[in-house]
Amino acid sequence: MPEFEVSAIDLAIAGTYVIAVLAVGLWLSRGQKDSESYFLGGRGAIWPVIGISLMSANLSGTSFVGLAGAGYGDGIAVWNYEWMGTLVLIFFALFILPFYLRSKANTMPEFLEQRYDRRARRVFAGFSIFIAIFIDSAGALFAGALTMQLLFPDVPLWSLIAAIAALGGGYVIFGGLKAVMVTDTIQGVLLLLVGTIIFVMVFMELGSSWAAVRDAAPEGGFTIAKPADDDFLPWPGIFTGVIWLSFYYWTTNHVVVQKVLAAKDVNHGRWGALLAASLQVPFLFILILPGLMGRELFPDLQEQDHIWPALVFELLPVGLRGLALAALVAALMSTIDSVLNGSASIAVNDFIKPHKKDWSDKRMLLVSRLLVGGFMVAAALWAPIIGSFGGIVEYFQSFLGYVTMPVVVVFLAGLFSSRPPRHAAFWKLSIGIPVGLAGFAVFEFAQLFDLQFLYGTGLMLLLSLAILVGVTVQSEAPELKAETTFSKQTWEDETRELSQLPLWQNPRLLGLVLAICTLAIAVMFI
Repeated sequence: MPEFEVSAIDLAIAGTYVIAVLAVGLWLSRGQKDSESYFLGGRGAIWPVIGISLMSANLSGTSFVGLAGAGYGDGIAVWNYEWMGTLVLIFFALFILPFYLRSKANTMPEFLEQRYDRRARRVFAGFSIFIAIFIDSAGALFAGALTMQLLFPDVPLWSLIAAIAALGGGYVIFGGLKAVMVTDTIQGVLLLLVGTIIFVMVFMELGSSWAAVRDAAPEGGFTIAKPADDDFLPWPGIFTGVIWLSFYYWTTNHVVVQKVLAAKDVNHGRWGALLAASLQVPFLFILILPGLMGRELFPDLQEQDHIWPALVFELLPVGLRGLALAALVAALMSTIDSVLNGSASIAVNDFIKPHKKDWSDKRMLLVSRLLVGGFMVAAALWAPIIGSFGGIVEYFQSFLGYVTMPVVVVFLAGLFSSRPPRHAAFWKLSIGIPVGLAGFAVFEFAQLFDLQFLYGTGLMLLLSLAILVGVTVQSEAPELKAETTFSKQTWEDETRELSQLPLWQNPRLLGLVLAICTLAIAVMFI
């Protein structure tokens, strides 16, 4: 077991980076005038910032370490979440994103009201805040603190949680979404740089031989198509679970979509989403494969998630270790800042503004900042409690698989069919989410039946469809605005608009090329 000793030089480098990010975030807080500029940055974000910040928010500290750990313990199957995310992001950019931007909605619950009704908006808003604070944010804080405790074993867990929360939320309180997106862009570049350096170093340690990389994999671990009875990620689970979890995360989760809502225009939003899609593919090489190759260097690690820090402290010289530590902190900050700003955005726009229309912009901005701070404290206080549930952190992905399928069905059905009535979303969410919680309790928490959670996700998807169809067939088709539902006319209108762009800027062509390249790479690892 390697020693994780952090030198003074490494700490100085990481500390300098953190101070610089905080300074940038606070500098960007100048000129905040109202809650819309605070939560959507004035709707002026350009595509590189959108794309890299989307990637950064996805790559939390836990996944930064966890992807390498999964590569070490199980092989490359975990990459299914990333390349499938690429395909879903392409679909999102071409078919869904324009509806969100043209609606001028401030939040995803607000868009849901435009397609369905106010009751659905409130249910989804409450659900989104709960998931963001008590699952995403608190879970990231707890797991991130556990990771940092490898490097600082003498520091109490609660102190690390408080430090991560303060770092991730401090500049967001003042800077809003603009600060989140700019700092996430800086952090995203650092993450890609450090990941590439580690891959090259480990690959050289194995003699720069691709055959050695294959030999390092565990049995059956150099394929993305694992047996149907595999406990970790069976190949049918790609289609019953992975793809639908990707749809939830990339197309309905406000914390993520908020960055696209801030786009300068539809084209910048689309290009940004496609850039984020292209950045999911390299995760195989810069995170998963280094963990897999690490099996040759550290065959007897007690915990698979120790492989990433082991590679950092054994292969990187002093100085570069500090850069890697800064990358880890960056990954933790990128998730926390996005979740805090996104959840406060929902609280303000979906619960406060509709009832306090007489409040001034200055007062609403103050409330927005107070909410970010309050959510930061709530997540930090709840995070240590997660440890008392034993292995509950490992269940987060399965938890989302069970409870988010009603959300996926409601959004996709509403976007691509004019048939579901306006009241369908409220009943679908009100029935589906509690049923999903019950399914999680039975299959995952109590483990009364042995069911791989990706199959459970597929069952919840089918049940959600059945409930929606049942409500729909008993109701008449609603009258809808053209801006809320995809149609043949929508495609024809966009075709005329896109014909004015050069081919290299046409998102349909870019998406097609990216999809072909992604599938070609994925086929190589079947």
